[in-house]
Order: sequence, then C-alpha cells, then structure tokens
Amino acid sequence: MKKNRYGLLGKNISYSFSKGYFTQKFKDLGMDDHSYENFDLQDISELESVLSQDNIKGFNVTIPYKEEVLVYLDQLDAKAEKIGAVNTIKITENGLKGFNTDAYGFEKSLAPLLRPHHKKALILGTGGASKAVRFVLEEMGIGTTYVSRSKKAGQYTYDELDKTIMEENTLIVNCTPLGTHPDIEKKPDLPYQYIGKEHLLYDLIYNPDKTTFLALGEVNGATIQNGLGMLQWQAEKAWEIWNTP
Repeated sequence: MKKNRYGLLGKNISYSFSKGYFTQKFKDLGMDDHSYENFDLQDISELESVLSQDNIKGFNVTIPYKEEVLVYLDQLDAKAEKIGAVNTIKITENGLKGFNTDAYGFEKSLAPLLRPHHKKALILGTGGASKAVRFVLEEMGIGTTYVSRSKKAGQYTYDELDKTIMEENTLIVNCTPLGTHPDIEKKPDLPYQYIGKEHLLYDLIYNPDKTTFLALGEVNGATIQNGLGMLQWQAEKAWEIWNTP
C-alpha cells in the first residue's frame, strides 16, 4: 500500500480521466509513494468503508455524488458552499473539507473563447456540474437559464426551445452525460438548425473528443470546445489544494 493515496469517488467510472492523469503525474514527478485509485461506489453510503482505509489523503468526486457527498463533509470551502456541489475533498486534521475546482477549470477553459456577444447562456442539465457552470457564468455577467426534461419555474424544457430562444442564447453548455462513450450517437434534444456562427457550444464531456452535440454545432459554423481543458485545469487545482498546508 502506498503512503499517499488519492482517488476518484463516482459510479461506473472505469473510463475515468483522473486516474490516468494523476498516475502519469506521479510517475513524471518520481513520486513512487503516491497512488491514485478509482473508488467505484454503487451508493454513496459505501464511502464510509473507503474512509476507514489507511493513507488516504484526498479525493476527486464525479457523477453522481457531487451533491450527495456533502453530508459526509466536516467543512466546506466558501466557493463550494455557494455552488452547492463538491468535486474535490481534502483529508485534514479536522476531518473532510470539500472544494469545487470544476468552477475554476470551467472558467479557465471557457474565458479565451468568449466574445462580447456571448451575453446569455443555456445550461443543459441540472446536476452538480451545472451548478459550478452557472456560478462561473453569473460571476462573468452572463445570464443563464437551465434546460431540463421536466418543467420547473425559471427553466426551459427542451420542447420549449424555439428559434428566438436559440438565437438569444449564443452560449450553450452541455452538462448532461448524453453522448459520452460508448453511447456516442446520443445528444441533447435541441433544434440544431437554429445554431449558427455566433454560437459557442461547450461540452463538459471529453470522451469522445467531439460529441454529436459539438459536431452538429460545428457543421453550422459554431465555435466548439470539449471538456478536456476543464478537467486538466480542475485536476491541477485539486493537486494544489491537497498540497497546501
């Protein structure tokens, strides 16, 4: 067993970016006493048995536990508290402390692509990652509306998206898992014919590197970006958090 163990909390996470990224990082840095593991939990209650293990120093958290994990934490970073979701956990002397580095990663990867006309955004999906996305966009002064399959006040359903809404919202961020490998033909149910060259389509998915959502936007002239850069930025931020006394 390694002296410094890190890992990813999630469900059905064999595809995980994080394990490959940190394993390579530890190798490059010559950190033979560090390891990174996938903790594939079928239910968040299984976290208790993980926490009883030795030498664990920190976790990343992915779908579907970014909100469910909150009840296990002893402290919350101010930004994570505002967002209401956690994707990084540090094991401290005072217990588990939760952070959100998704927001940092999203902002760093999105900012270079933004243009003055990107004033309003549609956020597809309402899970933990979408909360970080909304937090960042609102801090940047971009208006946001969630899109979901079920009708809720202040949100759109996919059926409601028409030419006017699509043309007003020139930034569209996919926070759903639709289109993730191996189900690469799946996509959010948008009227893609109303997407044009003014649009910026951002997909949090990184596998495949060009989802059907992005490909259909690109065909219509939109700028597209997948989630790989966001993941790299958020991973480096997590590493910084774990190593800050």
